[in-house]
Amino acid sequence: MAGTVAGTVVNSAGSMAGSVLQPVMDPLRRLQGGVPGEELEIDDRDRVWVAVDGMGGDNAPVPILEGCLQAIERLAVKIRFVGETDRVLEAAAAAGLDEALNAALGTGLLELISSGPSVEMHEEATVVRRKRDASINVAMDLVKRGEAQAIYSAGNSGAVMASAIFRLGRLAGIDRPAIGALFPTKDPGQPVLVLDVGANMDCKPSYLHQFALLGDIYCRDVLQVNQPRIGLLNIGEEECKGNDLSVRTHELLIEESRLHFAGNCEGRDVLSGEFDVVVCDGFTGNVLLKFLESVGSVLLGVLRAELPRGRRGKVGSAFLRSNLKRIKKRLDHAEHGGALLLGVNGICVIGHGSSKALSVVSALRLAHSAASHGVMDHLAQLGAKATSRA
Repeated sequence: MAGTVAGTVVNSAGSMAGSVLQPVMDPLRRLQGGVPGEELEIDDRDRVWVAVDGMGGDNAPVPILEGCLQAIERLAVKIRFVGETDRVLEAAAAAGLDEALNAALGTGLLELISSGPSVEMHEEATVVRRKRDASINVAMDLVKRGEAQAIYSAGNSGAVMASAIFRLGRLAGIDRPAIGALFPTKDPGQPVLVLDVGANMDCKPSYLHQFALLGDIYCRDVLQVNQPRIGLLNIGEEECKGNDLSVRTHELLIEESRLHFAGNCEGRDVLSGEFDVVVCDGFTGNVLLKFLESVGSVLLGVLRAELPRGRRGKVGSAFLRSNLKRIKKRLDHAEHGGALLLGVNGICVIGHGSSKALSVVSALRLAHSAASHGVMDHLAQLGAKATSRA
């Protein structure tokens, strides 16, 4: 029965998950106050093990390996890099990473874990049940056995979700895992967590209620918000607005004493900074995510088109160039790392398939922050309370 339920979840989520994960807020600065490239002294005793699916991604393993090698210099992490060893070593040599790889292996900050044939980006999510020794499965097993505190993969996101459900299992009291993405707001230091952004196309009110509880814990532990303001994405502020799902979910959230429900959140208010967590079904969240992905390029295009032509335009562009670059960096999804899969029994960060080294570092910082702030302990307590209530 459990396998059937899990299979249903995976099949419904996997069809959309491949194009979902392009989160639009770089957690590098927010989560630990660090600046990319800044050298920090790291006490090796503070390092946590992160399992990395080295074969996951459009151009793996090179950008994944390069990001991991940078991460162990910048972050308090140690990496268990899972992949097809011969392919990894050959690719590292071809990319000129072999010296850095050997140095990392020598210090023990990175280990190579051998895996079998990998899951390809085009394959169905449920292929993880057949390719039992695939890198994503081996990495998940490391987390399950306690040999890593978190997992990161930029591979086939439907397969990542499937492997997480089958290998790690869902948290007690959680019916459906959700993908949470950080969106920018008017305040650069205050992102808003939106979930679900694509794992569950059709939702029940109880699912959105659970998403709110998951987001509340994540926001408290990782983003360090004392009392997260929870919003329900809707077409109006009034309680009676919206479809049946919205009205019934509103009733559940307003009665929930474990979180601060701030009311309905209209689309124009998602980025206002008035909410810390916004919950919605995966279909709506995915549409919102894809729309926001276009904002950066459209905005820059409009600004360029409106600048005066000729010499005056060139002078103006020169003065604005650094500002435009910062705007693009805040809004461009290609600059950012990963999204957390909330609701499974382990810390799982999913990156976009086109992730480059900087995105990998950013995602590993997210994994480190989640592992360092006791997220799983509090999520487990949430599940235990839900089970006892049932």
